Amino acid sequence: MKSIINREARSKYEYLQSWEAGLVLSGDEAKSIKAGGMNLKGAYVSTENGELWLQNAHVSPYQRMNLARGHDPERPRKLLLHRHQIDTIFGKLHEKGLTLIPEKVYSSAGLVKVQITLAKGLKKADKREKLKRRDLDRDSARLLRQGH
Repeated sequence: MKSIINREARSKYEYLQSWEAGLVLSGDEAKSIKAGGMNLKGAYVSTENGELWLQNAHVSPYQRMNLARGHDPERPRKLLLHRHQIDTIFGKLHEKGLTLIPEKVYSSAGLVKVQITLAKGLKKADKREKLKRRDLDRDSARLLRQGH
């Protein structure tokens, strides 16, 4: 399985800390995700009753499955972490401006895993600074390759 990366989030947030979480899925959802049928654009992690939930992540219906029952592609999906990890996350979420976002989805030992990241939103000036720094790094690398 190829990793599914939330590219939009990289430009909007500064990543602080990450955790690997399991995902509660039905069988056809797991097959669909392993076939690359998931989109993380606009997805986020919510907290409810001491649990973490993946919200707004689109999982396409598995093509080879007979969909006799209804398939909700954007239903909330429970994230599985150890209690001490959840407590750590809840403790850090009380700081102003921090949020949890799904960074990428991948397969590990046959299981579907989500890398969730504690992130801080970037302001417009921060985004511009990031672009300037990236351009300068690219230019300096180019000059080093040319031998100047």
